[in-house]
Amino acid sequence: MSAVTARPASPRVRSTRRRRIRRTELFAYLFLLPTVVLYGVFTVYPIIGSYWYSFLDWNGFDTVRTWIGLGNYVEILHDPQFWNSFKITVLFTVVTVPAKVILSFLAAMLLNSPRMPWRGFFRTALFLPVVTTTAIVGVVMQFIFDPASGPINLIMLKLGIVSQGINFLGSPRTALWTVGGVYVWKWFGQTLIYWLAALQTVPPDTYEAAAIDGASSIRITRHITLPLLRPFAVIITLLSLEEALHVFDLMLTMTGGGPSQSTQIMELYIYNTAFAATVPRLGYASAAAVLFGLFVCAIGVIQLVGIRTAQRARTGR
Repeated sequence: MSAVTARPASPRVRSTRRRRIRRTELFAYLFLLPTVVLYGVFTVYPIIGSYWYSFLDWNGFDTVRTWIGLGNYVEILHDPQFWNSFKITVLFTVVTVPAKVILSFLAAMLLNSPRMPWRGFFRTALFLPVVTTTAIVGVVMQFIFDPASGPINLIMLKLGIVSQGINFLGSPRTALWTVGGVYVWKWFGQTLIYWLAALQTVPPDTYEAAAIDGASSIRITRHITLPLLRPFAVIITLLSLEEALHVFDLMLTMTGGGPSQSTQIMELYIYNTAFAATVPRLGYASAAAVLFGLFVCAIGVIQLVGIRTAQRARTGR
């Protein structure tokens, strides 16, 4: 039986195929065009503009723009308010990230157990704040923590815990930590999902073998779960670290940076300098934004290195 050889496509067929491929590519580019244009207008252009404005003495309204080179950067590095905002941002991150990561891990351990009743309900309930608009959460929390009529103070007064209402958002000693607690609650469900996904990678046979050998739950967690989840812990911590640097909407709606600038994070410092000040300084705020952007980029580089290290540790390469 002779083998059947395929005939080469005729020039007309090849031309039709090329036109069809080009038409498909054209449609793909047309669908991508709005995204590219919007991304360029609202992301790329503002970034490039911020670098340019950072070298100018400009209030953002006048047509006169004076070139001052690195003058804004020199002034910022000697500005106590800038360093105070930077300190508050770092302090907020250092406190909220471990709290969110550790508490969500403990909750994930409970909700991952087959013996835990109502697991689906609790997972949904803890994730609901994540999909709630942050600005709405901030406004609602102002009412909840109100010193006169807020539910938190009313409950504590009825239980006799305090003799008078606490101004959680109006005191420099409590405002930052109150917002930090709301932030942890708001994004708790997202980190919980990360941990639940990581726990699914642990083979159930490993737990069964350890239980047969008589290992307790604490020993199983210490010697099996934690070592296997170490690469995921690095990734989750770094993701949480970068997320904690972007709390502008929550901080603005709850405290606006007050009282006495005790909650003025870097994003609020930039916003207040550029738009909310009596005499706006867009060039100066752009320089601060550039410095803060470089700091976030450094965190991103650390994140990439950490993720690659975690991947190598997991694969053993």
